[in-house]
Amino acid sequence: MRACGIVVEYNPFHNGHLIHAQQSRQKTDSELVIAVMSGNFLQRGEPAILPKQERAEMALRSGVDIVFELPYHFAVQHASIFAEGAVKLLHAAGCSSICFGSENGRIKPFLDQLQLEKEYHDVLQETIREQMKLGRSYPSAAAESYRQLFEHKAGLDLSRPNNMLGYQYVKAADLNASSMSPYTIKRTASEYHDESLHETYISSATSIRKKMFEEGLSEVKKHVPEATFLMTESYINDGGQLMNWERYWPFIQHTLLTSSPQSLNNIYEMEEGIEYRLIAAAASSSFHEFMHQVKTKRYTWTRIQRILTHLLTKTLKTDVQQNSSPSYLRMLGMTGKGREYLNMHKADFALPVISKLSRKHEELCAIDIRASKTYAMGFSDPVYRQKMISRDFTAPPVIL
Repeated sequence: MRACGIVVEYNPFHNGHLIHAQQSRQKTDSELVIAVMSGNFLQRGEPAILPKQERAEMALRSGVDIVFELPYHFAVQHASIFAEGAVKLLHAAGCSSICFGSENGRIKPFLDQLQLEKEYHDVLQETIREQMKLGRSYPSAAAESYRQLFEHKAGLDLSRPNNMLGYQYVKAADLNASSMSPYTIKRTASEYHDESLHETYISSATSIRKKMFEEGLSEVKKHVPEATFLMTESYINDGGQLMNWERYWPFIQHTLLTSSPQSLNNIYEMEEGIEYRLIAAAASSSFHEFMHQVKTKRYTWTRIQRILTHLLTKTLKTDVQQNSSPSYLRMLGMTGKGREYLNMHKADFALPVISKLSRKHEELCAIDIRASKTYAMGFSDPVYRQKMISRDFTAPPVIL
């Protein structure tokens, strides 16, 4: 069975994601789609609006056949490490192709870009350093350097978020000598950061989350598949809550107000003395106010959110250093076709599959378990919170 791999967050699963899954299967001529999905905390350093189990089931009910969890120490990372972890998992699961959405929509510019970067690697690194000396953040410096050196040659605008992330997938597959063939489909209708719902009902996850928080679930019904709407409705009626950073602000504030700069410096990505800036703003009345106080041109909103996520989950620099490559495939769910694929190919996988956590996995999956327990602390209902704290061990994979 031919499997196509996709890398996703589904925050939440919407109509654009449905199109991506369908077109990925068609474009790569694959019999099933395997998704590597971020867990309860996401690449831009924020809690997922819904828990990973619900998001995985939404995907399985809308065209995905297997969902594996991207471990925390790859999920909450800048693009290159995020992509490397995801690509390694898809390769380990036997995918013959990887398909991503992009603003460009053609794979040739990505491949041309890869060859140009290999050819001009030293020049690129020097240009990025020069841009950072001008006060740019690393992502901004890299995007500007790519634009100056390669845009007119490769025809790929790497200042666009999906182009940049897609390029990292192509680059990671090449660096790791993966046999997966890369494909891309063009992102349509809304842009990645759009905050308003689109008239075509293909809206950004950003706009859907914003509308759900401000006006309620019913306002996004046409912008998500039926499974997403019904499952979210059931989740809320059963006592679940939509999660955002404000629910975790008291924990962050307490940590910053009671910790020394020296102890904070052990947290992953806490660099260049930013801990002093975070402590100075800790008396803020809300997460939003705090972020506006600490954000600068050099320290982007995303970079600060990732630091705070690591602070919240107590993820140390040594934790990440000890987990430089994926060591397991954590199963979140599968369809009947997914089960058939596993039965046929699992013996050939490059990594072991964990279908249900047990105590023997506690050390191997320690960071993921800690992240799930931390996510659970955002729920205000103590009974629901307790249920979520133990969920990694009590909830079996979703099987449709």
